[in-house]
Amino acid sequence: MAKKEERFIKTHSENLGSEMIFVDKKTGVNYLFISSGYAGGLTPLLNPDGTPIITPIPNDYGE
Repeated sequence: MAKKEERFIKTHSENLGSEMIFVDKKTGVNYLFISSGYAGGLTPLLNPDGTPIITPIPNDYGE
């Protein structure tokens, strides 16, 4: 079986990995993931106007 391609790239990590930013390689949308004990949450990062923060994806990361 072929290796499944990873869709998300971890671009930033703080506080021993409990706060991380991921970028979707297909859309460029940035997400914040925070974990605490057995709980966690994921949310898109937004610009002041409410639109998602988009990171341009180089061709070597895209599918």
